[in-house]
Amino acid sequence: MTLQIGILYSRIRKDEKLLLAELRERDHEITKIDVRKHEFTVGEVPDAFADLDLVVDRCLATSRSLYATQFFEAYGIPVINSHETADICADKAKNSLALERAGVPTPETKVAFTKETAMEAIEDFGYPCVLKPVVGSWGRLMAKIDSPDAAEAILEHKATLGHYEHKVFYVQEFVEKPGRDIRVLAIDGEPIAGMVRSSDHWITNAAKGAETDVFELDEEAENLVQTASDAVGGGLLGVDLMETGDSYTVHEVNHTVEFKALNDAVETDVAGTVVDWLEEKAAENDMQEVEVTL
Repeated sequence: MTLQIGILYSRIRKDEKLLLAELRERDHEITKIDVRKHEFTVGEVPDAFADLDLVVDRCLATSRSLYATQFFEAYGIPVINSHETADICADKAKNSLALERAGVPTPETKVAFTKETAMEAIEDFGYPCVLKPVVGSWGRLMAKIDSPDAAEAILEHKATLGHYEHKVFYVQEFVEKPGRDIRVLAIDGEPIAGMVRSSDHWITNAAKGAETDVFELDEEAENLVQTASDAVGGGLLGVDLMETGDSYTVHEVNHTVEFKALNDAVETDVAGTVVDWLEEKAAENDMQEVEVTL
C-alpha cells in the first residue's frame, strides 16, 4: 500500500534523510512540510495536507512542534508523535512527573520559581547537583553546580535571561554514573536498539562528542523502557537511562529523537524498522476508519 506521508520539519538533518530515503525506497509519497513556510488554518484542512495518511513530527523548534501537532490532530490526521506525548516530553518537569506517577525510577527532582527557593533546593541536595532548563536538548544550558558561589552566579544569570522558562528552576540530584549513559530507541515501548554514550565529561550526549557503542538490554532495562514509554503516551521515543550500581534510573524520554548516532553504532536497520512501524500505524488507522464507517 502506497502511503501519503507528511514530514514536519524545520531543517533536514541526517536523521530525516535516512527516513526519507527509506520511504522513497518503498515508493511512498512524501510531503515535506517546512513549518516556516506553511499556514495552519483553524477549521478546514488546508489543501496541502488533505490527502495525508500520516504526519511524522521531526520539527526542531519545540513551540512550532507543539502547535503544529495540535493542528494536524484537529484535522483528523494521525501524528507521530501525538501532541500529548510531545507536550509531556518537551518539558522536563512534565516528563519527571509522568515517570514518577508511573513508578519509573528517576533522579530526585525539585522545581522552584524564584532564585531564593531555587537556592534552598540546591542546598537541600548539596554539592554537586544539576540545574537544567525545563525545555532544551543536546545537553545545552545544563550546569553541574559544585559550590554556593557557582549556584548564586548561575541562578542570577538565568533570572536575567528574560524568557519565562528561565524563571522555572529545575534542580536535580547529581547521579554518579560510570562515565556513560544509555540511549534506547523504542516504538510504543518496544526497543529497536540501544547504545551507550561514553565521555570524560559529565554530560554524555552524542551531540557533545560522546563515543558510542552498542548496548544489549537486559530484562530490567526492557521493562523500564516499556513503562517509561507508556508513561508519556507511547510513540517513537528515545529513552535515556543511567546505570546506578546494579540497576538503572530513567532521566528523560525524548519525542523528536535523533537516531543517526545509534544507526552508526548498531547493526539494526533503524530507519527501516521505523518505517515498518509507520506502515503498521497507518494500516491500523485505516482499519479504525473502516470500522467507524461501517
